[in-house]
Amino acid sequence: MKLMRVGDIGQEVPCILDQDGKARDVSRLVPDFTPETIAGLQQALADFDLSALPVVSLENVRIGAPVAQPKNIYCIGLNYSDHAKEAGMEPPKEPILFNKSSGTYCGPNDPILFSDKMTKLDWEVELGIVIGKQALNISQDQALEHILGYTVVNDVSERAWQLDRGGQWAKGKGFPNFCPTGPLVVTVDELGGADNLAMWLDVNGERMQSGNTNTMIFDPAFIVAYLSEFMRLEPGDLICTGTPPGVGMGKTPPLYLKPGDQVELSIDQLGAQSQRVVAI
Repeated sequence: MKLMRVGDIGQEVPCILDQDGKARDVSRLVPDFTPETIAGLQQALADFDLSALPVVSLENVRIGAPVAQPKNIYCIGLNYSDHAKEAGMEPPKEPILFNKSSGTYCGPNDPILFSDKMTKLDWEVELGIVIGKQALNISQDQALEHILGYTVVNDVSERAWQLDRGGQWAKGKGFPNFCPTGPLVVTVDELGGADNLAMWLDVNGERMQSGNTNTMIFDPAFIVAYLSEFMRLEPGDLICTGTPPGVGMGKTPPLYLKPGDQVELSIDQLGAQSQRVVAI
């Protein structure tokens, strides 16, 4: 299945994309895609004739994040071998973990918010994992059973806050709208593996990032099993799995976002995002 939500903030309609790319309103079957409904989602929608459900127009409408507000947003740092090389750092022996605050979560095309206190606003195209059922201390062989599917994330970062203000990454990762997510969650049974997906990101029409999930150091199954050793993963939780090279901080000289800039990004089979940087 390809899950998405369409509508203004707080009024999103849960939809499934059918084989013709039409968004079908499934709210009569499940009220919304939320942490509370995800565990039984595929059973509730299994074998239902989507053609019997109303079509929701995708023209000139807001696309929401594909799952309502997750309880937790986890992120893995330096998880691409070529990005670690770009940053001049040794590839980690274990996943580097940090969190993004709940207020960062937003739709795939919502604006990136710019504060006048920002000086090094950066971008990161990332594969997102959406947890499908509770996971605690599971094995790597069990991990895929606990993944609902995959999505696109822009892990927006203010590098000065992240690296120059005491070394706590969460400072540079937690501003509102710093986690555009979607437009889709493509379920594991629909996508298959996520180990060879091309990904890219443009700023103002210029290609900045071009990579592939095949250079990830830790793959999704490893990440989910690893995190479940330390914490209980809940349905709807989002895990951002790291970025390939090409971030602004890695340019020579460094290049950062400013108000008016347009950011576009995509991962094969998972859809595309488009955000404008807007001063608050």
